[in-house]
Amino acid sequence: MYFKQILNDDLGCSSYMVASRQTREAAVIDPSDNIRQYTDLARDRGYRITRVIDTHLHADHLSGNRALAEATGATLHLHESADVLFPFHPLHDGDKIRLGQVILQILHTPGHRPEAISILLVNPPRSSEPSMVLSGDTLFVGDVGRPDFGGPAGARQQYASVQRLLALDDYVEVFPAHFEGSCGKGMCGRPSSTIGFERRFNPVLQLAEPDFLLLAAEASPRPLNMTAILATNRGAMRGEGLVPNGDRAVQSIGVAEAPAWLACRDAYILDVREPAEYAANHIPGAHPLPQADLALRLGEIPRNRDVLVVCASGLRSRRAAGYLVWLGYARITSLDGGTNGWLSAGHPDCGGPHAA
Repeated sequence: MYFKQILNDDLGCSSYMVASRQTREAAVIDPSDNIRQYTDLARDRGYRITRVIDTHLHADHLSGNRALAEATGATLHLHESADVLFPFHPLHDGDKIRLGQVILQILHTPGHRPEAISILLVNPPRSSEPSMVLSGDTLFVGDVGRPDFGGPAGARQQYASVQRLLALDDYVEVFPAHFEGSCGKGMCGRPSSTIGFERRFNPVLQLAEPDFLLLAAEASPRPLNMTAILATNRGAMRGEGLVPNGDRAVQSIGVAEAPAWLACRDAYILDVREPAEYAANHIPGAHPLPQADLALRLGEIPRNRDVLVVCASGLRSRRAAGYLVWLGYARITSLDGGTNGWLSAGHPDCGGPHAA
């Protein structure tokens, strides 16, 4: 068996190539939209990509599944319940995909998304038991996938799916679809682990089901451009310019000098937090536009005025501001410290839901 983990440091996501050294058949799992890295690897190693599999519909980056399948003639796979607008070969719980002697066994592990799967890798010449699991966004290293993308039943399904993976032997290696990013809350940054280590040291896995469900209810902010990315990955739109390549230098300003900076400018204040955060408190005059919807509402953001991008602490605003700079917006500034810092500074013109 040939196995290759491919890490995307910009997005904190992982993709995989699994192949048979005997038949030279290969599968690519969770490909990014940079498909050349897979076709080049297959060519250099002498493999034929015959299967392309996404473990779920990705919400934080563009999938290369259709482009890679078209470029290679490979069969495109998703779970049977995937809500997409393009043809694919459906996978069912318990299905086995064979690449020569290598077996990819499908486990339906809904929660993060209804169509989420995990994939057990079995290499029978060595053992009839699985040695690895590609856990998608079900189980991370030090965390589990956020279940709020999975609908009302997401949290309970996620708990059950994680328990199913924990029934695997301790030695089974865990290779998730993310090692960083917004699809979990506490990933440790390592790209792989084992079932045994996660069972013992993953803090989320120590929780009883009621506590797990309570933690799951504390939803994190949705990823930048999630709405457009998910629509693109469903085939509902052609997404271009949704994920910037690399970081862009962003001008910033602190909460201490921000009031004076605003007073001498006709600035547009862009609040990229979630609607509930904006409703709880916001800088007077700020315009709500969650970062998840940014790409779809660019027409609301003026190009001929200064734009101050704000969030809770400054993390989201820096990324959103960097995206706008990448698109060519020239007068973008991020507020360091964010709305929380603004409130803590006691500025008299900061307000809650009553503010203008």
